[in-house]
Amino acid sequence: MEHYAEGMPSEFWSRISLLIDGWSLEKKISNNDANILREMAWKRDNRLREAYLSSGGMAERELIDSFLKMALTGTSSGLHIVHIAAEMAPVAKVGGLADVISGLGKALQKKGNLVEIILPKYDCMQHNQINNLKVLDVVVQSYFEGNMFANKIWTGTVEGLPVYFIEPQHPGKFFWRAQYYGEHDDFKRFSYFSRVALELLYQSGKKVGIIHCHDWQTAFVAPLYWDVYANLGFSSARICFTCHNFEYQGTAPAQDLAYCGLDVEHLDRPDRMRDNSHGRINVVKGAIVYSNIVTTVSPTYAQEVHSEGGRGLQDTLKMHSKKFVGILNGINTDTWNPSTDRFLKIQYSANDLYGKSANKAALRKQLKMSSANASQPLREFEGIADQFQNSSNIRLLLKYDDALSHMIFAASDMFIVPSMFEPCGLTQMIAMRYGSVPVVRRTGGLNDSVFDFDDETIPMELRNGFTFLKADEHVIAVSVYFLS
Repeated sequence: MEHYAEGMPSEFWSRISLLIDGWSLEKKISNNDANILREMAWKRDNRLREAYLSSGGMAERELIDSFLKMALTGTSSGLHIVHIAAEMAPVAKVGGLADVISGLGKALQKKGNLVEIILPKYDCMQHNQINNLKVLDVVVQSYFEGNMFANKIWTGTVEGLPVYFIEPQHPGKFFWRAQYYGEHDDFKRFSYFSRVALELLYQSGKKVGIIHCHDWQTAFVAPLYWDVYANLGFSSARICFTCHNFEYQGTAPAQDLAYCGLDVEHLDRPDRMRDNSHGRINVVKGAIVYSNIVTTVSPTYAQEVHSEGGRGLQDTLKMHSKKFVGILNGINTDTWNPSTDRFLKIQYSANDLYGKSANKAALRKQLKMSSANASQPLREFEGIADQFQNSSNIRLLLKYDDALSHMIFAASDMFIVPSMFEPCGLTQMIAMRYGSVPVVRRTGGLNDSVFDFDDETIPMELRNGFTFLKADEHVIAVSVYFLS
């Protein structure tokens, strides 16, 4: 054990892992040697660190040989976990899924697991958020619509995590659309991506422990893994599927399953992938049936989807209830930390809240709002904005602006989340992290993370906000009044 120690950031070890994987895919080292070297990198073996840091000016073959000389056998106490997803913050973000992929990945990595992410290579992703982005000298061939298509494989690190980006060489230009979702052929695009992601893992020869797929865009992974790749000998992994929102289930005509090589006749059945209501196929249902474990993003939401919240899948969830669980999402406290947040005018902490008022003043100035009554709470509602277009205290901003979102959390006194339904929600957690009081409706993950200050059945140390059940403006106004 004297060879193993800490001392280098996760970014460094992710870079080493990607280097080894590149050599393996490019057939410069054997799969067996790659697995041994991956384990050494996973365990953060100092000999790999020293060899890499002293390799300046060394030819690649020399570096490979020096690595192979140090290869040792052994097992790791951690797990090899691969996330296959459509989003990851901050490189490709639409919603909370992106935050979960990066935040959960980092948390698992800190626990001593080897964590890797596979994403599409979108033309619109934030390339400046990727470190050491490079294309491998290998082409991965994958089946689709009766043909084999080439795919370029890019690697890089995001938030210290090793990430693979798949760039299809397909005439449909699936991920060159200047947006992430909302295309007429989303079903084809993401079934293609799911197939290539598994093909990449299969060709790499990795002994993956867990493949974790997320939402309908990568739900194809579960049936593809067990019906196609397990038959090829790639069967070391167990499949975890997380549905972040049952509103979106990925339904299509049954024959569309054949695009990625799935057997339509085998799967278009009530006990497999046939939708419970519409006679189409449903990929979220397929993932529930085929995965070893199915999760959603909060315990309360898990209860809600057993009834109307399941949007037609409640019977399927009840049938597979032994492997279905709700686990409350969390936030990345490194990213959302007011004491280190680079987007804030003044950083602050729970022990020194001066920065909140300073950030509030800075935000009012930035948005050209009145500063006459600085203690007045900031709120953002479309209806109010329409009614008071010329008000000096209200702004409606319909855009994505990461820096501004950090400033709003820091400047806000209270954060109102009146959702009719909310699988989990991260904004209320971020608000609390930034010293803003959450005012939320008791549904989904809001019910699991915000506990009413006036509820005497809850221990005082757990009470962290205000909650309401009836969704009308009077209830919200009363909550805000008492807060003010």
